[in-house]
Amino acid sequence: MIDLLGNAIYNYHLKKNNHPLITWTSYTDKEALDCKYFFRKYDEMPLIEKKALDLSKGKTLDVGCGAGCHSLYLQDFKKLNITSIDISKKCIEVSKLLGLKNTINQSFFKHKNYKYDTILFLMNGAGICKTLDRLELLLNHSSKLLNEDGQILVDSSDLIYLFDKDLDGGVWVRGDKYYGELTYSLSYGKQVEKFPWLYVDYEKLEEVALKTNFRCEKIVNGENHDYLAKLTKVY
Repeated sequence: MIDLLGNAIYNYHLKKNNHPLITWTSYTDKEALDCKYFFRKYDEMPLIEKKALDLSKGKTLDVGCGAGCHSLYLQDFKKLNITSIDISKKCIEVSKLLGLKNTINQSFFKHKNYKYDTILFLMNGAGICKTLDRLELLLNHSSKLLNEDGQILVDSSDLIYLFDKDLDGGVWVRGDKYYGELTYSLSYGKQVEKFPWLYVDYEKLEEVALKTNFRCEKIVNGENHDYLAKLTKVY
């Protein structure tokens, strides 16, 4: 598999190469992303991420950990039992070098036979389900990994702001699929990687959560049409 994000993080940390990633989506233009962003300290993080880390408790799974900036804070400052999982071999290698003690190079959907008090999907991490109809699959799998009083902390964005409004205030969105489904693209050096991704608005997240026996609570709104939500099991 092409792993441009992992390569960029690896080269930034080990080779001191800060060649930027270029990102764009089906809806947005190309934008340069400084790899330093993946090595942020707590004080450099947005409100949503800080709040999620503040609420994290007990045995915690950080899904899509990247270079491990969230996991490192939870491990080193909150002293939590943190497991960091990422499908990128290069990201896991870097996170180990930075000091993470418990890392797994694996797809979240293949992670089994463990129980956690907190599961983190940060930086739109639940987008790994790719499409809205697979969000239920992600939540059902998460449920199997949660202790009885466990929690899922997830942030995402409502992309409705990207669409034009008519004179009556209505919004024109495409009718063939959910408007939060898009193609995410990366370029790094001469390589390009494209993959499906999901951004889910809060009301839709709440709807799918109820179907999968979760109670959904919005914790805080962000500054860029994003939000943090907490999901807990309903018995």
